Amino acid sequence: MLHHRALLWKIARPVLRLYWRIRRPLTAGVRGVVFDAEGRVLLIRHTYVPGWYLPGGGVERGETMLTALRRELEEEVGVTLTGEARLVGLYANFREFKSDHVALYAVAHGAYDRAPSRSPEIAESGFFPLSALPEDVTPSTRRRIAEATGELAPAEFW
Repeated sequence: MLHHRALLWKIARPVLRLYWRIRRPLTAGVRGVVFDAEGRVLLIRHTYVPGWYLPGGGVERGETMLTALRRELEEEVGVTLTGEARLVGLYANFREFKSDHVALYAVAHGAYDRAPSRSPEIAESGFFPLSALPEDVTPSTRRRIAEATGELAPAEFW
C-alpha cells in the first residue's frame, strides 16, 4: 500500500503544481520542533519524498494553527501535546508556485506523551541529538531547528 501511495504522489504532484501555478491559492501549514527530555529533536521520514523533516502538515478549514499542530503531531507520530507549544516564527514558501505560509512551533521536553506512529505516510520517525542529525536532513529543516534553539534568528522564507 505504501508503494502505491508513493506512485500516486509522483503522478499527482505535477498536476498539483499546475493547479497551484494557475490558481495560486493561499495555504497554511504547521511544523513542530519537538524535543524529548534529553534535548533530542523528533524527525520524520516520509514514504513519498527523500530526507528527514520536522513533523507537521496543512491547516484545515476551521482550524487554528495550534489545533492543526496538535492534530498533525498526533496523526503522524502519535505525539499528544500536554503543555505549551512556543511559536518560533511564520514563514513564506513560494516554491512550486505556491503561496504557502508555515507556522513553526517549538515543543519543550516533557510537554507530550509519546505513542507509536499511526500514519502510513511516515516511513520512520525518531529522536536525534542536535549534534548528530541524519545526513539527509533537509537544509530547511536544519535551519528551522537552529532557529528554534536560538542559534539563528528566524528567517522570512522557509
